[in-house]
Order: sequence, then structure tokens, then C-alpha cells
Amino acid sequence: MFNDHNFRQKTVLSGINSINWARIMAQIVYYFSSVLSLGAPDRSVSFTIPTGNFGDIFAGYIAARMGLPIAQLVIATNDNDILPRALTSGIYEICPTIHTTSPSMDMQLSSNFERLLFESCNRDPVWICNAMENLNQLGWFHLDKKQLKNICTLFSAGKSSVTETTQTINSVYKESGYLVDPHTAVALKVAREKKQSPIPMIILATAHPAKFPDTIQSACGINALQPSCLNDLMQREEHFTSLANDEKIVKDYISLKSRTSH
Repeated sequence: MFNDHNFRQKTVLSGINSINWARIMAQIVYYFSSVLSLGAPDRSVSFTIPTGNFGDIFAGYIAARMGLPIAQLVIATNDNDILPRALTSGIYEICPTIHTTSPSMDMQLSSNFERLLFESCNRDPVWICNAMENLNQLGWFHLDKKQLKNICTLFSAGKSSVTETTQTINSVYKESGYLVDPHTAVALKVAREKKQSPIPMIILATAHPAKFPDTIQSACGINALQPSCLNDLMQREEHFTSLANDEKIVKDYISLKSRTSH
């Protein structure tokens, strides 16, 4: 439906995932607020971000381009480590997806990474088109040394296995009494490896531990309590509409409900 430009424009259709530029713009804000709280512009700060679709960390890149003193942006992934492999070898290659305890990072294609690639090749649309075509046809493409150098000036990357993630959740809880979700634990494990003293390292906590009760139970032997404001959530009335698996039917329904139809 998004590829149907007439339909998209007519209904003002938009996605709410991280490919939406409006979402990335909103995420830029907390990079500024957190760095300013630690003394910017008089000191630099680094970030480690749990990374799947590359949207959150790309917001950090934009903040740096806007002048925020960010020393390092660290890509933290689980066993689906296409980005660490690309930054190490220069080859962006799709491998089978591995199911882990941090499911928001269980992906091989990072849509927003294309935006960074566009910047790294001096905004050459021909190169981007060729790279994406190779990715679609061959499952990989190659970054040249200059591009890789451009990216690695600010970015580095690391990964955390399921076992390492579980161990991190456990150790953080034992040390501080603070429960972290598995995505944040991935970032914590990688951040400990990448921190450059005396530059502060900020880790973005991107989910609540109560969303992952089995993982928290396995790691710490306790139940993660959900926020009190959600206590009655499961008792609330649900509203949904079931539609046939038919593009025309779905389009007709969206058109009917669109603000542009009123």
C-alpha cells in the first residue's frame, strides 16, 4: 500500500515505525537533553544504543551533525550481528535470522542504515541504488575503504549473545537492584567493552523489563512488575476490526476511516 503513491497521498498514510522521519526527529531531542545534563558543550559524551532498524542511533548521528559533542556512537546488537560484521569486514551480508531474548533486534535488514550509507558515499544516489540492488539480488554488498572510514569515525559496534545478555541482567540486578530488559542488557554488555575513560557513556534503555517476564525470571528468579498505571490494562475493553486478507478490502477500510474522507 505504501508503494501505491496515489493511495498513500489520498489517505495521508504513514507508518509509525522507525523508518518514519518524524519519529527520528523526535528521538534527536533526548540526545541533546542527556548530553546537556552531563556538561555539554564543555565535554563530550558517548552513547551505546540497542540497535535493530538503526533508527534510534541514526537520530544520534543527526544530533552529532547538528553540533552535539558526541565522541562515539556504539551499535549494540544481539546474535543478529550484520552491523558489527559490516563495520569489521566492509561487507554487508544477510544471514539467517536468529531468534533471541531481545526480539526487537532479531532482524538482518536495518532500514535506516541506508540513510547512513547515503551520507557515507557523499549522497551518491547511483551508488545507493546499486548497493540496494546487489543486496536484493545477491544478499550482500561491499563498502569501500573510504566509506568504512567515514562511518567508523563516529560509529563502532559490538554484540551480546543470549547467554551474555542473561548474565548482564543478573549482574546489574545483583550490583544495583535495578532491573533491565534484554535489549538494554545487550547495550550494557557492549558499552562495558567500548567505554573510553574519562568520556561518559550513556546507555539508552529502550524497553521495560516487564515485557519480558520469562527472560527476567530466568536471569534473576523474580517477576518484573509492570508500571502501576497499566494494572487494569488487561481488563479494559478491546476494540478491533477483522478484515479479509485482501488488499482492496484493506484499502477500502482505510479510505473509509481516513480523515480525508470526512
